Amino acid sequence: MAVTNQERRERRRRRVRAKVSGVASRPRMNVFRSLKHIYAQLIDDEAGNTLAAASSLDPDIRGQAGLKKRDEAVAVGKLLAQRAQAKQIKQVVFDRAGYRYHGRVKAVADGAREGGLEF
Repeated sequence: MAVTNQERRERRRRRVRAKVSGVASRPRMNVFRSLKHIYAQLIDDEAGNTLAAASSLDPDIRGQAGLKKRDEAVAVGKLLAQRAQAKQIKQVVFDRAGYRYHGRVKAVADGAREGGLEF
């Protein structure tokens, strides 16, 4: 039986999650990528809380017409960094969720770094 791409990504995601964990002082920055949108959130794994979140569906980003997907991803990273700064969060652990670190996933990380988050 053939293994689908989704099953492969899930295996990679589990491997990454076994090594990456977030705490309140240094939460885990998780990225999810769909075909149309990109989502990022800061998670405190000890308490099981989402501390901040941003996506390409936010009105701040959606209002900017004509953005390419990569530019949207950078904007999501910057918006998440702003929301993290408001909660005095400066350092995060990056969780790529089984995706390769390039393209839109890398763009979110770059946007978050531009916004002031440290990895």
